[in-house]
Amino acid sequence: MTDVTDKAEAKLDRPLGQKNDPRAAKLSRASKAKQKLTSPGATIAAVIIAVIWTIPTFGLLVSSFRTPEEIRTNGWWNMFVSPSFTLENYADVLTTQGASSANLSSYFVNSLIIAIPAALFPIILATMAAYAFAWIKFKGSGAIFVLIFALQIVPLQMALIPLLQIFSSVLGISGTFPAVWIAHTIFGLPLTIFLMHNFIAEIPGEVIEAARVDGANHTQIFFRIIIPLSLPALASIGIFQFLWVWNDLLVALVFSGGTADVAPLTQRLAELVGNFGRNQERLPAAAFISLIIPLIVFFSLQRYFVRGLLAGSTKG
Repeated sequence: MTDVTDKAEAKLDRPLGQKNDPRAAKLSRASKAKQKLTSPGATIAAVIIAVIWTIPTFGLLVSSFRTPEEIRTNGWWNMFVSPSFTLENYADVLTTQGASSANLSSYFVNSLIIAIPAALFPIILATMAAYAFAWIKFKGSGAIFVLIFALQIVPLQMALIPLLQIFSSVLGISGTFPAVWIAHTIFGLPLTIFLMHNFIAEIPGEVIEAARVDGANHTQIFFRIIIPLSLPALASIGIFQFLWVWNDLLVALVFSGGTADVAPLTQRLAELVGNFGRNQERLPAAAFISLIIPLIVFFSLQRYFVRGLLAGSTKG
């Protein structure tokens, strides 16, 4: 088994120029698609869309440095006419002088405690399930996979009350971190299994057969071949799952019971505004503080993210 990974990489790196090679045909289609996406027209359209998409975020950033009076009386674009900046909003949120800052750090930690396991658990389970559906033949595998795929069309809100009843009456874990982890794992598994299956199923069969000839079992194939080859897909899905959990309010609010010991940062952001929006100047500053972790995660895994998006068009 010492050379299983080397043989796998050798087979993936072999020339693709042979006639009637299906992988060569896929690469040709991918090259044509890449040329269309990198054309001047596509580039201009992408820049325009990016600018339009960034304008609200830029307005939020500007508002985070404006005084409460300015925020209430005029729009953020007036900053270009009469520029004025203040750090009072950030001080009110971050320092002990602000009434809204008492539990902000604890809510931030709660979001980390929720998001990291809730992103890892569905990816781990989905990768094992995707490998089983793709390369282990068993009775009813196709029907089970279709059933899992069909779960994506079930509205999330339909499962909240039944699941909450199970957690509170049967398991007795309502209002705890495990309840939030399990809920996010359940809701994230269908799409994660589907995406991972599409990627793992595209790994050349010769790689798997070569490992089997060398005497590798399913566990060895999974950890020595499937996991290393699936790192781009794992990173891409991990980014999406982490961001979805980090920005979630509904699931965490329902299954955490709204308690300060378990509730995430998103709940605190909703509370910062106060009654009738009287403290709305705090929200832009707190929102940008909440962006720190997602930005770190995205830029840390960016190279894997891009590879994961393009991997499905070149494997086969």
